[in-house]
Amino acid sequence: MRRGRFTGYWLMLPAALWLALFFVIPFYSLLATSLYDPEGSVLTGYDVTYHFANFVDALDDFWEPLLRSLWYAAVATAICLVLGYVLAYAIAFKAGRWSSLLLVLVIAPFFTSFLIRTLSWKLILADDGFVVDTLQFLHVLGDDSRLLATPVAVIAGLVYNFLPFMVLPLYASLEKIDGRLIEAAGDLYASPSRGFLKVTLPLSKPGVIAGTLLTFIPAAGDYINASLLGSPNQRMVGNVIQNLFTSTGDYAAAGALSVILMAIIVAMVMVYIRTAGTEELV
Repeated sequence: MRRGRFTGYWLMLPAALWLALFFVIPFYSLLATSLYDPEGSVLTGYDVTYHFANFVDALDDFWEPLLRSLWYAAVATAICLVLGYVLAYAIAFKAGRWSSLLLVLVIAPFFTSFLIRTLSWKLILADDGFVVDTLQFLHVLGDDSRLLATPVAVIAGLVYNFLPFMVLPLYASLEKIDGRLIEAAGDLYASPSRGFLKVTLPLSKPGVIAGTLLTFIPAAGDYINASLLGSPNQRMVGNVIQNLFTSTGDYAAAGALSVILMAIIVAMVMVYIRTAGTEELV
């Protein structure tokens, strides 16, 4: 009986060790890096001097790409929410026996490398490509205008690459809704739009929250789309962190900027916990 009391803890041990090895230890290392002496270098080495001014300096130097990343991620998340909700709704309520096939098509891009998918968008949005030629023919774009190296291209790449992260939680939430509740709303003389706003949308709130977080968080830290589809004017905080770590060797600034980004993300998750509660995702 006594041995049974600890069974749950023994079962948690492998996951706890995995979490400690691949999250706690790397996070401690990153936090220590953010507190390096900024006078150090790759050649002379760094010392942990608890230089908290690194965070202030990082914000002062790189606030623009940080805000740009949050803005691009927010716009991409909003677009994914609209497109993803329509798609998830269609799969859950209208697809019938084709729903499984459509779900496979949603996750099919994951069978291809993230890098290759983004490079394909570089070809699609190329200056001499079909999309630009069509938009110029329709006079949506000027003759000398382009899509690559613009915020439109970066956000389009973010939407494409992270749309499945929005669709799947929404579908899981919508699929659990009892259709009789929607029928009851109609029986009570609610119009389809009012029934959607009063029944379907509130019941799908857990999927909306989960999809929003799963889309916004990786999009805010992404650097591939800005690197391949944008220009230096569209660089995101992920590009800055990569450059600081790999090119300039400014580990203190890179670590501080990474911790700041993580703190913003944690704050978002805490807001979610306080407003919705994690149990709503189950």
